[in-house]
Amino acid sequence: MTISFQNKAVVVTGAAKGIGAAIARLFHESGAVVIMMDISTDGEGARATLGERAHFYRCDVSSSEQVKEVFKGIGERFEKIDVLINNAGIQTYGKVADTDEELWDRTINVNLKSAFLCAKYAIPLMRESRSPVIINMASVQALVCQENAAAYITSKAAMLGLTKAIAVDYAPNIRCVAICPGAVNTEMFQYDVKSSGDPEKFIEDTRDIHLLKKIAEPADVASLALFLASERAAFCTGEYYRMDAGIGAKIVAQ
Repeated sequence: MTISFQNKAVVVTGAAKGIGAAIARLFHESGAVVIMMDISTDGEGARATLGERAHFYRCDVSSSEQVKEVFKGIGERFEKIDVLINNAGIQTYGKVADTDEELWDRTINVNLKSAFLCAKYAIPLMRESRSPVIINMASVQALVCQENAAAYITSKAAMLGLTKAIAVDYAPNIRCVAICPGAVNTEMFQYDVKSSGDPEKFIEDTRDIHLLKKIAEPADVASLALFLASERAAFCTGEYYRMDAGIGAKIVAQ
């Protein structure tokens, strides 16, 4: 049975590339009016590939003023929001003692504050929706940690707390869930591959930490987002959904 979002308005942040673009595409294919937000003008190109029922707003989602203004425009144009997907994020590196305050603040602002701001201004526009849903894009690193990524890990772990808080505060009217992907083949991942010094080994090592011995594609994450936003997941709220091909499920012998 096909999942339909006909006559529903879906907001996706970080929608210009990668997971966000894949999510926007799948919801559009499912009949939704897709409202794409991104700091990059590449979002306009992504919107153009979808055509009708797709709209793009350039926005720095870590900026309160910009987010407030964009959602004001969305409210005037579309009247309601049915689904908000807080996908915007950046990957940064550094241990606590080596991370400067500017990098820490930027990571927290883009990865976490943006979700707070978008939810803050989207929730009033969800009152007219029959079954509104907020999906926050966290990470498997909210649960298990690699080395040298303190700010990123903290931002994603805190996303799970924000998810629970929204679910509790706005039940039973709004559902809120989080997705925790493992490695996904995005532009951000490819940058890490190229920066590794040994791309083939980096890819092989990344595959090896997943029980399924593969790296996810953005479309894989989009499929889970579509399901969680649908009526088929109507009993799901306040929880995270881990799609990491088994990272952390196995004890590795040393």
